[in-house]
Amino acid sequence: MRGGIVICRAAARQAARRDAPPMNRYERSVWGLAACFSALAGFVDALGFLYLGGFFVSFMSGNSTRLAVGLSEHVADALTAGGLIASFVVGVMLGSLCGRTIRRARHGALMYLIAAMLTAASLLAAADATWAAAAVLAMAMGAENALFEHDGEVQIGLTYMTGTLVKLGQRLLSALMGGDRFGWVPYLLLWLGLLAGAVLGAMLFGLIGHQAIWVAAASALLLGIALHRRDVNLTPSAKAPRP
Repeated sequence: MRGGIVICRAAARQAARRDAPPMNRYERSVWGLAACFSALAGFVDALGFLYLGGFFVSFMSGNSTRLAVGLSEHVADALTAGGLIASFVVGVMLGSLCGRTIRRARHGALMYLIAAMLTAASLLAAADATWAAAAVLAMAMGAENALFEHDGEVQIGLTYMTGTLVKLGQRLLSALMGGDRFGWVPYLLLWLGLLAGAVLGAMLFGLIGHQAIWVAAASALLLGIALHRRDVNLTPSAKAPRP
């Protein structure tokens, strides 16, 4: 029995060294920033969900389901969901373009772009252009995922949590089997960040309605200033702690 446990633990350690998950490739100081970015995504998605009456501006799996159901029951809903998905994809493209063309302080520049998009969405919402505002919100959330793009691939998804929870479960198992004891922590922080942001977004929407988008825009601007002034590096580090 002991021999089997030892073998399992050794196998877990070898697997962890061979394939460290994305969050564990970053400096621990970046984990908190990632949670802040995720909180912004949760905030925007929650107020977008309430503003649009059940559609999402960052959770495209949910919109894909709404699209599929709408095709069979309500075409207008399908068109709305499809439009949000298309806007999100355009936002991803714009965010990636920004990151690939700007060399210096590119992460700060990307946050400024996101802040500008959220500001535009706030103005559109104030003008009662609900669905135009929603499209720009979805674009902003798509662009946010480019913050952790490296070598053309997104290393950390900030606006969707299914993969994060899968990694959390995997790292918890690894810890129980003798692997990195704290490899699950960054994934928990990422999920808690989104959850906290969503709670705050829902609360503020209940108090001030779509004007809460201004809070998101201001938050994105402050994050952009912090990234720009400190020239924070959001790329994986060879010296980062590994399981």
